[in-house]
Amino acid sequence: MDVDNFDGEEVEMRDDDEESGSEDEDSKEPKQVYLPGKPLDEDEELVCDEAAYVMLHQAHTGAPCLSFDIIRDELGDARETFPLTSYVVAGTQAARTHVNSVVVMKMSNLHRTSKEKDEDEETDSSEDEDEEDEAEDKKPQLSCALVRHQGCVNRIRSAKIGNSSFAASWSELGRVNIWCLDAQLEAVEDADLLQKYEKDNISENTKPVYTFSGHQKEGFALDWSLVTPGVLATGDCRRDIHIWSPLEDGSWKVDQRPFVGHTDSVEDLQWSPNEKSVLASCSVDKSIRIWDCRASPQKACMLTCENSHESDVNVISWNRNEPFIVSGGDDGVLHIWDLRHFQSKRPIATFKHHTNHVTTVEWHPTDSTVFASGGADDQIAIWDLAMEKDTDLDEKISKNQEDLNNLPPQLLFIHQGQQDIKELHWHPQMQFFDVLLSLMYK
Repeated sequence: MDVDNFDGEEVEMRDDDEESGSEDEDSKEPKQVYLPGKPLDEDEELVCDEAAYVMLHQAHTGAPCLSFDIIRDELGDARETFPLTSYVVAGTQAARTHVNSVVVMKMSNLHRTSKEKDEDEETDSSEDEDEEDEAEDKKPQLSCALVRHQGCVNRIRSAKIGNSSFAASWSELGRVNIWCLDAQLEAVEDADLLQKYEKDNISENTKPVYTFSGHQKEGFALDWSLVTPGVLATGDCRRDIHIWSPLEDGSWKVDQRPFVGHTDSVEDLQWSPNEKSVLASCSVDKSIRIWDCRASPQKACMLTCENSHESDVNVISWNRNEPFIVSGGDDGVLHIWDLRHFQSKRPIATFKHHTNHVTTVEWHPTDSTVFASGGADDQIAIWDLAMEKDTDLDEKISKNQEDLNNLPPQLLFIHQGQQDIKELHWHPQMQFFDVLLSLMYK
């Protein structure tokens, strides 16, 4: 997902079929599944099978982004009715001669892009005309409100604290900023308000509500607590982790004493979804550590798994329903760790499907066996640990698709077409649609 026209105007998102065109329905060529890394002949071309998606939209940003997050809204949980609406915050990585921004987006009028199947329904020319008439009304819309950001945004995460929405951003300048997004969310709701937002130059005048400059280096690791609103953890490339606590006056108190344990850059942090004082981290030093924040920084490390990957551990995600952590590293490997047996230092499952660095992983918010992963091999994979090998399916696979038998049975879906994928997130309030948003750096 990328965002075009960073001028604060309401812009239009495109359906994927508007850009790529529709496949010739009369073609008698059998469809084949393309697996990443498979060479293509000179006359071969990859075509997206839109029938595989209930909904598929894309937007384009004027500047590259390394990170984004979904902003929780007041539209309700487990939403089931199209069109859908989603609020997103992202941070840009523009060239040094350009201005960087925190971008608050409203993606609305998101209709399903695949037709519902009805065997009893017959289509005719009049129905086709009706569909054309409706196409204009079903175009997705995108509204953006910007906030000027000092330095490139390494990572950004949103949180709901009380009745307000906030975002924490890691700057390449070594500072962590906290922003209140209420004004921006109000602006993207109405074209007149957005115009006033731009006219009053609020983007330039908005300042962070709090900034911490105590890290000795820039960093990427950043996570809000799900249990205690306002509690934040940040980790840097020096190896230090700091814990933030909210104060009654709307500011934060940051413990200046860093946690002691990692010997190299802290790449990712994850608070326990159930215990308010427990934190997980991963590092370039190849280790995954579990911390008890009630202890002093020198004694906070409770559990350590050294050499959890063969190289840098880039990302981790903590399952919200089971004591599992999934990790992904530069080795392209995904490990599933059971915290009840973490001291054994052996994962309960390992998947070697990605052919390059794993850059993002996330458990499904409600289904404890499902997670998604993405990486530098330009693919997003969706996994289900509950799946087992289907021997009947093996017999149905044609000989020219025998390589499908080599895929892990837990691999449900492969999304391709984006390059240099940096992050993905399940939408926590549309989980029954399994709405998944992803971001590529381009």
